[in-house]
Amino acid sequence: MWATRSPGVARSTFCRYGIRKNFSPLRKGIIRGPLGRPFALRPRNWSERRLLGTSTTQDTSTSTSTPPNNSERTTQTPQQPQPPKRKPLWIRIPTFLALSAFFFGIGFTMTASPALPTAQALLSPPSDAETLTMFTPDNEQHQEIEKFIFTHPLTQRLTEDAKYIASRPHLKIPPNMRAQNLTGGTLLGEGKIAVPPLQFTTADGSEFASIQYLGPALCGYPGIIHGGLLATLLDEGLARCCFPALPNKVGVTASLKIDYRRPVLAEQYVVLRAETTKVEGRKAWVKGWLETLVEEGEDEKPVVLVEAEALFIEPRQAASMAKVYSAA
Repeated sequence: MWATRSPGVARSTFCRYGIRKNFSPLRKGIIRGPLGRPFALRPRNWSERRLLGTSTTQDTSTSTSTPPNNSERTTQTPQQPQPPKRKPLWIRIPTFLALSAFFFGIGFTMTASPALPTAQALLSPPSDAETLTMFTPDNEQHQEIEKFIFTHPLTQRLTEDAKYIASRPHLKIPPNMRAQNLTGGTLLGEGKIAVPPLQFTTADGSEFASIQYLGPALCGYPGIIHGGLLATLLDEGLARCCFPALPNKVGVTASLKIDYRRPVLAEQYVVLRAETTKVEGRKAWVKGWLETLVEEGEDEKPVVLVEAEALFIEPRQAASMAKVYSAA
């Protein structure tokens, strides 16, 4: 509180104790309190303030600290961890390449191992003679069909003819790939083409004959075989006839003309015959027909059911495709 003695003159007075305030102790750093106890004024750093809380003044007896002895003060610098030494580049690069090749080989082996049997079967398919014994009928009906085909007089006559080579080419397809083949997998089985067709070809590709049984599951109308199936059988049969006459024994269908003469009934045996009429370089012309299977020596003659003519052309890249197509 301030008391005014005269206008324009102000005198500071300590209100509660009535003592005039002397400013000289401030310059000396000492202020005496109301009870005569001095307060020491000295600057404090922030660490001391945090320890003392919000108080900035203490008794001189407790606030005075003895500075530490310089001789007892020691400076210890913590050791920094040394980085590991890197191996020379001429060691790291070969090691990386060796590990990469090792793990790549393991991954490739694990990925390609399921396909190895299929690749091996494509590269080394069974012989024509081996295919004749590879099929085993799975029920009595298939056993009867198999026996009927192999004991038929036409089969016996074609087998004894030296110019014909007997085989079951569909069995050259690896088992893992037969499900993706129409005539070698999809159309074979119960109610369809019951047993793999028995085929006879000549080494020069001039003639072809095939005997097969057509089941009721191949019908377009009840009891009548679908015309699209007959076209498929003729397309494949005429192709197999002329393939040996082509340079690389591989060809694709360029044209196919079909004339349906009579309905083909289900659950009967048919014979597919074909002849190569002309070959020019990579082109081959073939004609063929489907006929009924009759007992030879009787007056009954085969009935022509369907006739066809086709042109097959060997692709330019046939040399690299021959291994794959020879097994189909």
